[in-house]
Amino acid sequence: MNLDLNEIKQLIPHRDPFLFVDTCKVIVPGEHGISKKMFSNNEYFFKGHFPENPIVPGVIIVEAMAQTAGIVVSYKLRDYKDKSVLFMSVNKAKFRKPILPNDHVSFEVKFINSVRDVYKFEGICFKDNTKVSEAEFSAMITYK
Repeated sequence: MNLDLNEIKQLIPHRDPFLFVDTCKVIVPGEHGISKKMFSNNEYFFKGHFPENPIVPGVIIVEAMAQTAGIVVSYKLRDYKDKSVLFMSVNKAKFRKPILPNDHVSFEVKFINSVRDVYKFEGICFKDNTKVSEAEFSAMITYK
């Protein structure tokens, strides 16, 4: 299922300027998905990170991976209206190459396991089919 920005906003609570996913393809609901983002040169964080050499901060990259996982799980739970995604941990984060203004990147996430409402995922960020970063992370997803 290919989701556009409006459909994504129905699944997770993030909004501009803290929504870092433009589109998302849910490959296996709750388990596997790929999102895309183009970081325009107007992103607010480039003014201070860094003025003479702007790069996307690593925490933003990890957040985009986590948002992708939130979309993938929330899509599986879309019939539940009151959902909350709470980021819990990040491990094994590696940043190999910078992401620059106007770069197009993709974030692929894969389910590792879950215990109750805590989901653990691995994420990889690609730029031009080259792995630029990766991490494992977990989030609690509550729903009614």
